[in-house]
Amino acid sequence: MRKSRNLISFLIFAAPSFIGVIIFVLAPFLDVFKRSFSTAVTGQFVGMANYHTIFENQAFLLAVKNTFRFTLVCIPLLVVIGFLIAWPLSKFKNGGIIKSIYLFPLAMPTATIVLVWKMVFYQQGFLNILLTKTGEWSGAFGEINVDYLGSEAAFWVLVCSYIWKNTGYTVVLWLAGIAGIPAELIEAAKVDGAGGMQRIWHIVLPNLKGSLYTIVILSFLNSFKIYREAYLVAGAYPHKSIYLLQHTFNNWFVNLELDKMAAAAVCTGGFLFIVILLLQKMWDK
Repeated sequence: MRKSRNLISFLIFAAPSFIGVIIFVLAPFLDVFKRSFSTAVTGQFVGMANYHTIFENQAFLLAVKNTFRFTLVCIPLLVVIGFLIAWPLSKFKNGGIIKSIYLFPLAMPTATIVLVWKMVFYQQGFLNILLTKTGEWSGAFGEINVDYLGSEAAFWVLVCSYIWKNTGYTVVLWLAGIAGIPAELIEAAKVDGAGGMQRIWHIVLPNLKGSLYTIVILSFLNSFKIYREAYLVAGAYPHKSIYLLQHTFNNWFVNLELDKMAAAAVCTGGFLFIVILLLQKMWDK
């Protein structure tokens, strides 16, 4: 009887969220899935033709390649940099001000960040001016006139933007995980003669698996939000090194190629779901 009441209470509590997920997530995705097998205007069933089209589309393949590359580069960098900052910071008792400084980039509007990147990295931007003045002063090199946002360097500008903006929450999550490690474990390792790196490798990191999982998932999802910066900096058709999936979706939407958008959205959503399941399986092991 008590189990039955608990089940009913759970269902009543979870029903609003579950209904919201069905209405605002599952139902729209099922509609997109259906549209991915039909034409955009007439709705005529065309089977796998839309999927065949997108996988022959050079813009889509370039966007997939760049998005995949961006994720593989940024997530390990963000995880490592966040931990390297959080570990020494965890030894300070009053690190609130420092935490606030690291979280400050998250509070800045995207338009402001983009304006700063433009001022710094354009061909006539502050970075080239600074390098040119340094070269003139030292006599080591001449005028620097690199177009960072119009060359392969644009990719690394975008990487720096992502790392700079997202390091704050990564540090906070690492700090929360480190604070949950029993001090007795670390002290016992010290007594047994374990050095600093040994304590980190054998005691600290194994106890941070939960934090690492959360950081990787959030970082993975946030890596898809960098499109805002890329779009505002370089427009709908940026340098090919920073042409991302969202650029492709945006351009297809403008051209009302909704059938291709639907097929690409199903592929992207399926890929994200599989990656998250694989990460969950890895952490469970």
